Amino acid sequence: MAEPGFEPGSDIVMREVLHGAAWAHWNERLLADDPGPGGILATLQPSGTPLSFPPHPVPHPWGHLDAWQGTTVLKLRRVGDWYAVWKFFDADGRFLSWYVNFETPYVRTSDGIEVNDLQLDIVIPAGGEWRWKDVQDLAPSLAAGRITQDELLAVLVAATDVADVLDRDDRWWAPWDDWSPADGTIAP
Repeated sequence: MAEPGFEPGSDIVMREVLHGAAWAHWNERLLADDPGPGGILATLQPSGTPLSFPPHPVPHPWGHLDAWQGTTVLKLRRVGDWYAVWKFFDADGRFLSWYVNFETPYVRTSDGIEVNDLQLDIVIPAGGEWRWKDVQDLAPSLAAGRITQDELLAVLVAATDVADVLDRDDRWWAPWDDWSPADGTIAP
C-alpha cells in the first residue's frame, strides 16, 4: 500500500543522511507527489534556499555555503530508484542541463524525505551528449567509508540502467522536458 503523499505547493524538508545521522538539510517546494509504484515525487530548490549543516564527524562538501546559489533545480524521484533526476535553470529560468544524481532510494519522513548522495553523477547538457561526472570519487569514497560496498554495487547497477535509458532516449522524466520555474507548482 502506498504511503500518503505530501500536499503540492507545500515545503518539505530534504535531508541528506550519512552513517545514520543528518548531514545537511533544507526545504524544497513540493510540485507533485505520486507515492505509488512508478509515481514521481517532484520538488523545486530555488536559488537562495537556506542550507543547514548539523554537527557531523564528516564535513559536508557544501558546508561552507549558507544558501544554494546560482541555479534553481527541479528534482524528480521515483520510489526505489538509486538516483534522482535534476533539471537545472539559470537565474532567468532558462534551462541549462539535466543531471542524474545517484543516491540512496528516498525514505519518507513526516516532514520530508531522506537520502544519501552516493558521489556518481551524469550531466546531460542542453543539446549535448551525456557524460559521467565524479567517477574518480567512487574508489576514495569507498576506501574512506563514505559509501558502503553494497551502496557502490547498487549505484553501478543503477548507472548501467540509466546509461541504457539515455542511449535509447527512453527517459521516464521526459514529460518534464517543457516544464520551467515559471510554471510554478503545476506538474505536466
